[in-house]
Amino acid sequence: MDIPSKYNAHKAEDHWYDYWMEHKYFDSVPDDREPYTIVIPPPNVTGVLHMGHMMNATIQDVLIRRARLMGKNVCWVPGMDHASIATEAKVVAKLKSEGIDKSDLSREEFLKYAWEWTDEYGGVILEQLKKLGCSCDWHRTKFTMDDDMYKSVIKVFVDLFNKGLIYRGHRMVNWDPEAQTTLSDEEVIYEEKQGLLYYLSYPIEGSEEKVTIATTRPETILGDTAICINPNDGRFRHLKGKKAIVPICNRIVPIIEDAYVDMEFGTGCLKITPAHDINDKALGEKYDLEIIDIFNADATLNSFGLHYEGKDRFVVRKEITKELEEKGFLVKTENYVNKVGTSERTKAVIEPRLSDQWFLKMEKLAQPALTAVLETEEIKFFPKKFDNTYRHWMENIRDWNISRQLWWGQQIPAYYFGDGEDDFVVAESKEEALLRANEKITGVSTSSGDGGSSGVLGASAVGNSAAPGITGAIGTSHAAGSADYLKRKSAKILKLDDLRQDEDALDTWFSSWLWPISVFNGILEPDNEEINYYYPTNDLVTGPDIIFFWVARMIVAGYEFRDERPFQNVYFTGLVRDKQRRKMSKSLGNSPDAIKLIEEYGADGVRVGLLLSSAAGNDLMFDEDLCQQGKNFANKIWNGFRLVKGWEVSDLPQPEASKLGIAWYTAKFDQTLIEIEDHFSKYRISDALMAIYKLVWDDYSSWLLEIIKPDYQKPIDRTTYDAVISLFELNLKLLHPFMPFLTEEVWQHISERSPQEALVVSEWPKAQNVDVDLIKEFEFVAEVVSGVRNIRKEKNIPMKEALELYVMDEEKTSKKWDVVIGKLTNLSRIAYVDASVEGALSFRVRSNEYFVPIGEAIDVEAEIQKIEDELKYTKGFLKSVQKKLSNERFVNNAPEQVIAMERKKQADAEAKIETLEKSLGSLT
Repeated sequence: MDIPSKYNAHKAEDHWYDYWMEHKYFDSVPDDREPYTIVIPPPNVTGVLHMGHMMNATIQDVLIRRARLMGKNVCWVPGMDHASIATEAKVVAKLKSEGIDKSDLSREEFLKYAWEWTDEYGGVILEQLKKLGCSCDWHRTKFTMDDDMYKSVIKVFVDLFNKGLIYRGHRMVNWDPEAQTTLSDEEVIYEEKQGLLYYLSYPIEGSEEKVTIATTRPETILGDTAICINPNDGRFRHLKGKKAIVPICNRIVPIIEDAYVDMEFGTGCLKITPAHDINDKALGEKYDLEIIDIFNADATLNSFGLHYEGKDRFVVRKEITKELEEKGFLVKTENYVNKVGTSERTKAVIEPRLSDQWFLKMEKLAQPALTAVLETEEIKFFPKKFDNTYRHWMENIRDWNISRQLWWGQQIPAYYFGDGEDDFVVAESKEEALLRANEKITGVSTSSGDGGSSGVLGASAVGNSAAPGITGAIGTSHAAGSADYLKRKSAKILKLDDLRQDEDALDTWFSSWLWPISVFNGILEPDNEEINYYYPTNDLVTGPDIIFFWVARMIVAGYEFRDERPFQNVYFTGLVRDKQRRKMSKSLGNSPDAIKLIEEYGADGVRVGLLLSSAAGNDLMFDEDLCQQGKNFANKIWNGFRLVKGWEVSDLPQPEASKLGIAWYTAKFDQTLIEIEDHFSKYRISDALMAIYKLVWDDYSSWLLEIIKPDYQKPIDRTTYDAVISLFELNLKLLHPFMPFLTEEVWQHISERSPQEALVVSEWPKAQNVDVDLIKEFEFVAEVVSGVRNIRKEKNIPMKEALELYVMDEEKTSKKWDVVIGKLTNLSRIAYVDASVEGALSFRVRSNEYFVPIGEAIDVEAEIQKIEDELKYTKGFLKSVQKKLSNERFVNNAPEQVIAMERKKQADAEAKIETLEKSLGSLT
C-alpha cells in the first residue's frame, strides 16, 4: 500500500468515519459483556458546535473509545434538548420577520411552525459532532420532544402530583419579560451593576410634613400600597397610624410598623410594593395590603402606570425621575451598586412577579441525592471540590418552579372544569382527566382499580405498569351501589369539551432531569431489557455551571423513579476561556468557529489542542497554537511511520544497540501505560494524554527510532523491524481515543486488515512487569548522550565527524550501553580512564566524569573564560540556595517537597562546580 508523503486529515476523517458507520462499530445492543454507558448532555436543538461542546464531547469520546478497546459493550446515547425558551424565541422572531405575530396563532398553529423550524434547523450540532469524531450510537438519538420522551415527562408529573409533591400556587416568581415566562431561581444570574439610589419625599396626609424614602426603582412607586417604619425607630414613631400620599398617582396609603425595616438603609423608611418585591409581598400578606401590579408581561407599564402606560420600565424610570424632580418630590440621588437579577437565557433584567405557577416540593426528594454524593459516595464528583458546591445547594434547596408560560414544550397535564380554586384534575390524557373530573364532582370512582381506567365513560387504559415509586392505579375500586347511582344522576356529567388544559409548558429541565432513564424508556417500561442492562450509566461529563440545573436533579430523579443512582462518576470540565481569561461567547466575538478549526488543523489536532490544557474542573485558556501543536503531533507520528516503512528489511542478525533499545522502550511503554491507567482512574484525561504525548514524541520518535535506525542506505534486520512495528501498534492503541482518525489511518496502512481487525475495535494494551532498572539505566545513558551532543552543538562539530569519549567511571556503570551511546553520538571509541584528560572538554553525569578531546577545534582562552563565567554564576546560585536552607523559619515551614527540591539544587550545583573546576584545571 502506497503511503502518501503528507497526512491528509480531511480525506482520512471522511473515509474512516464512513467506514466506522458502515460497519456499525458504534452500535450497541444488550449482550453478556460488561456495559459501559454515557448519555450525552443534550445540546439545545437550536445550538451549533462551540468550544465548550467540543471539549466536553472530546472527553466523552476518549472515555468511550477506550472502553470499547477494553472490550466493554459501549453505548453512548446522543440527543438534543428542545430548549423551550431559546427555541420559542427563535420561532417567534422568524414568524415576526414574516409578518406573523404569535398572539394571532392558536397553540396548534404555533407548534406546527415550531416543528417545521426544528426539522429545518435542529440537529445541526449532532452532525458537527461527527466531524469531531464522536462515536455515538446514532441510531439511539433522542429528542426531549419525542413521543415516548414526552409521555415519560407527563407520567412523572402525574405521579408526583398524586404523591402530593407537585402543587399549584400564587407565588412571587422570577419573570423574564423578554421570553415572557417565569424562571426558576437557578436560571437567574445576579450581577453587580452601577445604579442610583433615589430619595423621594411622600407627603403625610393632613399635614405639611413629608417623609423621605430611598429606592432603586422609582417607577414602582405607582404600585406602592404602604409605607413601613421600624417600631424601634424613634425618628418616625410619631407617624404611627397616619397615612402617606404616593407621589404622582396620589394614592393614600397606610404607614405601618415592622421590625423587618433596616433602620440603617437609606432613610430608615420603606415603600411597600407587594406586587413587585418578594419581601414586600410578605409584608403585604402580613398586614392585608392591597396588591397592585403595574407591569404587563413584557415589562411595559399597564393602566396603573397612568400616563406612562405602554412604555418600557427603563424608559419610565428616566421619565418619572424627571417628573418627580419637576414636581419637587425628588430630594437627591446617590450612586449605588446593586445586585441585579438577569435571565440566564435572554440576559433580560428579571422582574419579581406574582403569578399562578406549578411547583415541585424538593426538600424530601433531595435527601437521597444528598446522601449518595456526600455520605455513601455512591456517586463521585471529579474534582472533589464540587462536593461542597453541591452540598450548599442541596441543603438549602427551594421548591422548583416547573411551569413556563410557553407553548413549545410538554404541556402541563392539568385540566380545568370550573372557576373554583380546586376545579381541576391532573391526568396523563384528556380522557383520563374526564374520568377523574367526573369522579371529583360526583364523589364516585369509576376506576377499575387495576392500573387502567374504565367505566361508564369508556376511556381506554392508561398504559404500561409503573416504575418503582410511580403510581400505577388511577383510583380505587368501588362497587356501584344505589347511592352511587343517585349521586351520578344528581350531578352534571362532564364531556370532553368541558375540559380545558393548562396553557403552560413544563420547564425544559423537567424533561432533561429524566434523561438517563427516559432515553432507555425506563419510565414508560420500567422493567424493559435496555434499562435493566444500561442503567445506571457509568460516567457523566458536563460543565459545573449546570450542576444545579441538571446534575443534582438527575440524581434526585434516579433515586425517586428507579431507587438507584443515574450514574457512577461525574467529571466536571472547566469553562473554555480566551487568553484574556474571558469566557468565550458570541457577544464578545472571542469564540472561534469550531468547524473552521477542524478544517484548519484536523479533528485530531483540535482534540489534542483542547485536551492538553483541560485539567478536570479547571478552565481552559484556549489558544489556537494548541491546535497547531496537535497538528504538529499528528505530522510527527505520520513522518515517523513513513520513516520505518521506508526501511528495507533483511534477515540480518539483530544489532546489540537495537536489542537494548527495544527492551528499554518495552519497559518504558509498560511504565507509561500504568501511569496512564492511574490518570484515567482519577479522570485526569489531560495528564493521560500528556503521558502518551511524551512517550511517542520523546521516547519513541526521538530515542528509539534513532537507536534502531539502520546506517545510511543499509537494511534493517527483521527482528528489530517486527518489534518496532509491534511497539508502534501499541502506541496507536493508546493514542486512538485521543486521535481516532490519524491512528486508524496509520493502522490500516501498516498491513491489510479485515473489518474485525480495525483499530477502533482492537484490544487495549495490558501492562507487563516493568523493568525499572532498565529504565533507570537508560536515563543515565540519555544524560551522557545529551552531554556529548551539547559539546558538538557548542563547538559546531558535525555528526559525521567521529569523536572519542573518555570516562572516569566512579559508579562502575554497565558498559553494555556503550554501543547505544556510541551510535547516538558517533563515537570512534569509548575508553575508561582513572584521571582527567588534558585539553578535553568535560561534563558530569551524576558521579561519573566524561571527557571529549576536540583537538584544534578548541579556543583555549575563550573556553577558560566561558568556564570561569559559568563557575562564578554557579557559585552565586549555590550561595543563594545555602542561605535559604540555613534559614530555620523556611526549613520549618516549607512543604517537604519544596525542601527536597532546594537540597537537590544544592547537590546539583556542588557537582557542577566540581566538574567545572576539573575542566578548568585540565585547560590551565
